[in-house]
Amino acid sequence: MLVAGVDDAGRGSIIGPLVIAGILIDENDLPKLVQLGVKDSKLLSPARREKLAAEVRQIAKKHAIVKLSPAEIDRVVEKGRKLHRLNWLEAQAMAKVIELLKPDVAYVDASDVLEERFKKQIMEFLPFKVEIVSEHKADRKYPVVSAASIIAKVERDREIAELRAKYGDFGCGYPTDPKTIEFLHRYLETLTVYPEFVRKRWKPAKKVEREKASRQTRLV
Repeated sequence: MLVAGVDDAGRGSIIGPLVIAGILIDENDLPKLVQLGVKDSKLLSPARREKLAAEVRQIAKKHAIVKLSPAEIDRVVEKGRKLHRLNWLEAQAMAKVIELLKPDVAYVDASDVLEERFKKQIMEFLPFKVEIVSEHKADRKYPVVSAASIIAKVERDREIAELRAKYGDFGCGYPTDPKTIEFLHRYLETLTVYPEFVRKRWKPAKKVEREKASRQTRLV
């Protein structure tokens, strides 16, 4: 039986893409992932993730990556409730990954608060029938999802590194990082609009815009 694991990286970030990755592996090879020591990518150092990503690719029959740009994310957020629309977009992307891998069963880390609803959303986008196991914290429960989380995180880290090399240090890209918020402030001090790699419809980005407008009004 062919088993897939699917997970994302960068969902809550304000900078850079949301990356969805999946791996396809023969059921008999699943113990090899355990032997490698795969775990939720957030629990691993960058160097360890890089090493494991290369080893996972060697064991897996196939891997697939889908990237959702900030512009794509902004478009769906504008249409309705942020989390609901983002879940829908991510379900569509996960379905694309599963479609590319063509497994017998796919384990996914559920983004929706309702695991079953997220499963049904994914299935709506699939052109063929496949068993979907949709659970919260699947990246900690199932090594095949842990492996996918590592691939996704490494791919996103590379994208972020390229952006940092071009635009300077903006921290991790998450709104909880003061460096990231400081970067947004600095950018708007010299330019009137955010660059394309910023999720402009995210609340923290809009807050920085409002603060800039408020300062300008006070100066006038």
